[in-house]
Amino acid sequence: MKGRFLSFFYVLLLPFFFSCANYKEAINFNITKDAIAQIQYQNTESVIQKNDLLSIVVTSKSPEASQIYNLPVGVSRMVSNTEVSGYLVNEDSTIQFPGIGTLKAAGLTKTQLKDRITQILLQQKLLLDPIVSVRNLNFKVTVLGEVTRPTVVNVPSEKINMLEALGFAGDLTLYANRKNVLLIREESGTRTFKVMNLNSNEIFSSPYFYLRPNDIIYVQPNKTKITNASALRSWLPVVFSTISLASVVLYRIGRE
Repeated sequence: MKGRFLSFFYVLLLPFFFSCANYKEAINFNITKDAIAQIQYQNTESVIQKNDLLSIVVTSKSPEASQIYNLPVGVSRMVSNTEVSGYLVNEDSTIQFPGIGTLKAAGLTKTQLKDRITQILLQQKLLLDPIVSVRNLNFKVTVLGEVTRPTVVNVPSEKINMLEALGFAGDLTLYANRKNVLLIREESGTRTFKVMNLNSNEIFSSPYFYLRPNDIIYVQPNKTKITNASALRSWLPVVFSTISLASVVLYRIGRE
């Protein structure tokens, strides 16, 4: 009797062992031989947003004359556990730059802002042959959903692609829907939603392969994850009842 009961118990657990992800769906990229993917470039330079923290450095042939434009900045934030200082883009889209005053920053690229500052310095004859450098100090992307470690990735190099971001998050889990990885991008008051298919090698030629500041990647669960979760909720009462019954039966068998 004990053997028949244990057999029945194992049968109840079979659905949990046979609910597994499809092999093809668990593989990234459909590449089985050497290939070359042509990159479809779009303007990869990001647009400066409100609340961005910018580093702006000005140099020229006269270090003394350039010094006024490189005064210590009072706005500091923690980036990758390090306190950094820079020019905070205000809600009115501007920054306050020493020696020049109010400058529009949000909506421009870093190149456009650099060119604007250079133009003002030359037109007003403030510096001779100025060189301006602009960097984004709080470049970050967020990775959520079916990844090992959902995380916010700080990018000091200001360049990161989707695969690198997923790598920082510990890669996709077995239950990730690789055909539906959602990229959410917000720029200049517009929010864009782009669905990426990691089962296809077309991602390598996508203009969305390289990420921009504040991008969000959301990896949806696949059908197996949803099915298993539903099955677990359905079977748990049965399993617990069976375990309770088994305890009673085994207890009585042990007393006989």
